[in-house]
Amino acid sequence: MNIVAIIPAYNEENTIGDVLSVLKKVDKIKKIIVVSDGSKDDTVIVAKSFDVEVIALKENMGKGGAMKVGLDDGPADILLFLDADLIGLKKKHVNALLNPVLEDRADITIGVFEEGRVFTDLAQKMIPKLSGQRALRASVLNGMSNLEVARFGVEVALNNHIKKTNLRLEKVVLSNMSHVTKEEKLGFLKGVNARMKMYWEILSYIVKK
Repeated sequence: MNIVAIIPAYNEENTIGDVLSVLKKVDKIKKIIVVSDGSKDDTVIVAKSFDVEVIALKENMGKGGAMKVGLDDGPADILLFLDADLIGLKKKHVNALLNPVLEDRADITIGVFEEGRVFTDLAQKMIPKLSGQRALRASVLNGMSNLEVARFGVEVALNNHIKKTNLRLEKVVLSNMSHVTKEEKLGFLKGVNARMKMYWEILSYIVKK
């Protein structure tokens, strides 16, 4: 099976290396694509140091747009999407996401943080299906259009597609994992503003649909 990992990243120089170092150890993954979504820091430089494919977008397209660019880069049987700001990612987490799809128990998996950090654990308990950690058959995306316009609403778009097409979904607990919050990356005020923008994009996509 041709398994391709796609990592959308925007200004993630501090964490992208940890994510890639784990993925490089998972032999079943045949290709790793990092899509730098208009990053202004050293995300591209760090990613290239891991000898993975790096697509550097000049302008920020949003998460959905970055994912679509990665999808258009080449064929795959199974896709793995991971956020670039993960903390505590291990090979066991990657395998836990991939195995239900590889073993034909699910068409798509969604990873949910647990026993990581209080804030991110709570957020995912409240809205678990907005997780960016997913593995899926590439065929799942057949007939799904306009992924690039969803921006941060891309997880909602995927969830709607799953529901409409009656796909088999399995939730995967990702123990002792978390991610860096926007407030930590940008400072409290800028982080809150970025979070509100993210929620607004998600809500706007839901309303449009």
